Amino acid sequence: MRAQRPDARSGGTQRRYDGLPVDAPPSAKRPWRLLIVLLAAQFIANVDTAIANIAAPSIQTDLHASGGETGLVVSGYVATYAVLLVIGARLGATHGHRRIFLLGMAVFTATSLACALAPGPGLLIAARIAQGAGAALMVPQVLSGIQLHFAGEQRLRALGYYAIALSGGAVAGQTLGGVLIAADIHGTSWRPIFLINVPAGLLILAAAMRFMPGDAKGRHTRPLDLNLRGMLTLSAAVTLLIVPLLLGAERGWPTWTWVCLAASVPVLVVFHLGQRRLAASGGRPLIAEEVIREPAVRWSLLAHGVTTMTYFALLFVLANYLQDGLGRGPAYAGLAMVSWVAAFGLAGPLLARLPERNRQATPLAGCVILAVSYFSVGNYLLTGHSTGPMLFVLLAVGGLGLGISSNALIGRMTFALPNRYAADLSGVISTNAQLCGALGVAALGTSYLRLAESASAGQSAKAFEVVLFVCAGLALLGAVAAHQGSRARPPGDRTPIDT
Repeated sequence: MRAQRPDARSGGTQRRYDGLPVDAPPSAKRPWRLLIVLLAAQFIANVDTAIANIAAPSIQTDLHASGGETGLVVSGYVATYAVLLVIGARLGATHGHRRIFLLGMAVFTATSLACALAPGPGLLIAARIAQGAGAALMVPQVLSGIQLHFAGEQRLRALGYYAIALSGGAVAGQTLGGVLIAADIHGTSWRPIFLINVPAGLLILAAAMRFMPGDAKGRHTRPLDLNLRGMLTLSAAVTLLIVPLLLGAERGWPTWTWVCLAASVPVLVVFHLGQRRLAASGGRPLIAEEVIREPAVRWSLLAHGVTTMTYFALLFVLANYLQDGLGRGPAYAGLAMVSWVAAFGLAGPLLARLPERNRQATPLAGCVILAVSYFSVGNYLLTGHSTGPMLFVLLAVGGLGLGISSNALIGRMTFALPNRYAADLSGVISTNAQLCGALGVAALGTSYLRLAESASAGQSAKAFEVVLFVCAGLALLGAVAAHQGSRARPPGDRTPIDT
């Protein structure tokens, strides 16, 4: 039976599902080998979030796909991953973290093979959606495994390695994707970027079966506990919004696209009302209303969402601009964002060194730095430059700004609510970021492809400029929201959530 877990503020001892106190020694016999397994899974999931952006031009050419279909290859994975993250976390808690981790990794591996063998854009999109579902089952168990099997200083070290896996996966996705596509192994073009997941996935599966501790016996749940109806409604709303944004412009905005966009609003309303009814009847909604009702969280989610939206859009647009617009190779395009991602990883250590009195302003500062970077890159293109070292320097400034804002906003949200909302808040933050990222690819990515239809260097640069200035505006909107979030609640009057 699941042991009680009194709130830390009351002085009670927090306990895990197996009855051991949180500060007990790790339960795994080989905890650091277990950590390698968990972080390897997180790493390849992050790789596949970034790697498809680099492959987009090659996929479009090889499969004779439209720009919208290529966008769905990217955003289909991200959107599915976002919608199912909460379900993956709940399945792990109710059916066992090891069991769901193995299931997710098996699905991810099998669908990676399906992606590599896809003969056309339709099957590739379907395989990418299924791959996102596998990642959503697997990834929530990574942080849960760290919480369950590491304590004290060991947990702090494990979380440090976890942060490295997050940023390292993004860097590897950019560079590895470019190198593999440029190598064109036996004429396979983009296919190795997915095929490489198969041996990696099988190796992680074998290691997980050996090093992950077994789950407690007798776990079970009801479909109602998972809120499948809410998940399906949210999925329908996201599909109705993203698909017409990706396919509408290239098809002349037929009637069905406007019908879908209009229908997404009432479906979202149905989702919201259904979640409220479920909460009123004692059920557990996908998103606890108390989380969104908190002003500091609400404003911070808006700031985090719009800034993340610009990042995902930039990944997609920059890859297309460098390859289709300027004729650069995929390896070059893959390396272009390394400075951004590396600077993003520096933000966490920098924030930890800031004096406490200055930390309240860091979310606003990060958003402003991000906006300045987008404006600077746009002006750099306006002055006649197309690429070069200065472009990468300016992108690094943007990565630093996004890293500062992202880390600071997430930190602020964890101070805004009591500990009992930790799981809900974690799910909301992840889902909000991934959905906004998918929307960024759908809206801004499609706009770029439409504006750069001629694929000439001059037209591509102008289209990229438009996207950059829109991103700058969104970053400034994030700055306003971040500022409102800082005014919503005085600093230091909440206990941080133990995530």
